[in-house]
Amino acid sequence: MGDLLLVRHGETEWSLSGQHTSWTDIPLTDNGREQARSLAPLIGGFRIGAAFTSPRQRSRETAELAGFPDARVDPDLSEWEYGAYEGVTTVEIHRTRPHWYLFDDGVALGPPEHPGENPRQVGERADRMLAKVDAALANYEGSVVLFAHSHFLRVLAARRLGLPPSGGSMFVLATGTVCRLSTEHGRPVVASWNQRP
Repeated sequence: MGDLLLVRHGETEWSLSGQHTSWTDIPLTDNGREQARSLAPLIGGFRIGAAFTSPRQRSRETAELAGFPDARVDPDLSEWEYGAYEGVTTVEIHRTRPHWYLFDDGVALGPPEHPGENPRQVGERADRMLAKVDAALANYEGSVVLFAHSHFLRVLAARRLGLPPSGGSMFVLATGTVCRLSTEHGRPVVASWNQRP
């Protein structure tokens, strides 16, 4: 059975400023594009049986520049929906909620079309995605690569390891990096984290 590779998209203006970015569809910066291109040899060292990407352009562009222009778009790979905190930094949120922590508290209710998600909902979405990953690992030779977003991939890693969604708080994830989840004696493990070429 192959490994699961998690790729956080390259840098954007909002990842630089620390603004929470879920449905806002902003592009990579020039540096973000360079980060994405630099991942091609690193990911290319694995035999990839299936590739999936978030529908957001920052993830799709990262997948393309890293050598996976045909990665399958899957909405379950979208970032944690931040509701009223879309475009807002943690520093700004702490002015009114000084002890707020995303992985414990979720987000404030947003507009009807983007109300936001709580940790349980993000965990359920991660579990759906992991079921698709397991199906791909069973049906194709090689590893599976996912191109997506920081907070969602952190929750997905936690769920893969048997932790609750809040366990994602233990995995800081930088832009333009590759993480590898593997197995040891049949149990899921972190084989590498935040790798850059």
